Amino acid sequence: MKTQLRVNGEPRAIEADSDTPLLWVLRDHLRMTGTKFGCGIGQCGACTVHMNGVATRSCLVPFASAIGTNITTIEGLSRNGTHPLQRAWLEDNVPQCGYCQAGMLMAAAALLHQHGSPTDEQIDSFITNICRCGTYPRIRAAIHKAAARIRAAQEPHPHS
Repeated sequence: MKTQLRVNGEPRAIEADSDTPLLWVLRDHLRMTGTKFGCGIGQCGACTVHMNGVATRSCLVPFASAIGTNITTIEGLSRNGTHPLQRAWLEDNVPQCGYCQAGMLMAAAALLHQHGSPTDEQIDSFITNICRCGTYPRIRAAIHKAAARIRAAQEPHPHS
């Protein structure tokens, strides 16, 4: 099957079997290796991308199902690493081994898109990605820090 996908705001020509998982289209066909293979059954979340703004496990999405959607990968979250989540992740030393982090960041970005000021309970129920190193307290703290920065940037600033 030969078609185009819209990835990180750009049309990309792809030729792959229609049932090839989106994960492998991204990694093998487009050489976008930020999205990681973890379990292959949608449980760990290492392969999380956004499809039309929704956090999606790309290992479960057949290539044909992604046609016509807007896909955002970790490479598209911020071109230069300045997204508030990425900055908070580094400042709070969230990654330990780092393998889950791209998927974790994408899940967190989708959460903040839905909930600008998430509670701990919302974070815990929304972020179902697995971190084998157990950095969940740092992940939660970084999400709160990024949420506060996003809110502050959106508030009107009175002129003096």
